[in-house]
Amino acid sequence: METTRKYEFKPIEELVFTDDFMFGAVMREPDICKGILERLLQIEIDRIEYPELQKPMSPFYSRKGVRLDVYVTGSGRVFDVECQTYSVEDIGKRMRYYQSMLDMDSLLKGAAYSELRESYIIFICLDDPFGEGLPVYTFERKCRESSGVDLGDRSHHVVFNASAYKEEKDPEIKDFLSFVKNARAESEFTRGIAEMVQAKKFEQTFINEYLAWNLPD
Repeated sequence: METTRKYEFKPIEELVFTDDFMFGAVMREPDICKGILERLLQIEIDRIEYPELQKPMSPFYSRKGVRLDVYVTGSGRVFDVECQTYSVEDIGKRMRYYQSMLDMDSLLKGAAYSELRESYIIFICLDDPFGEGLPVYTFERKCRESSGVDLGDRSHHVVFNASAYKEEKDPEIKDFLSFVKNARAESEFTRGIAEMVQAKKFEQTFINEYLAWNLPD
């Protein structure tokens, strides 16, 4: 997420899962974070090493930095999860830039390129950024001339469109996207997320951090 974005202050009692600060706080809970990633990507994750809320990345002083909504590592992979409640412009170029930040952050100076971890840039959008009506858009690098040739860079860019949750075939993805869009929990897993959202509103640490985060610069 870009550092220049202006945020709209909401009273704590009105916050929902998709609100920026709440999303980051709930995704700091390893079990929830792991559950969401495993359901959306249909992969197994041994552990979540640590979630970082709004991790800043700025490679050079004079260059544009980004703040990732949720930057987590686990099972030899790295994940950036963005929740977008507003219209996203230039989503492809944003993903390209976020990918470069992830790669620079994960590869130490002098290390071999083979040490780059498998990476996932994930956008969870309330509305359809592409207008095709698909619940999921997955982008990976393939050879145009021969579809059987894969670049093998192990990077994955996935956009979830919550507004098309009814079109999703997988029941767990459909359930989660419905929860994102409608804020109604209809399964044990999403009820757990909803309960965590409510619990956060009464945590003094969360309250203090949220109020401080909303102080004018």
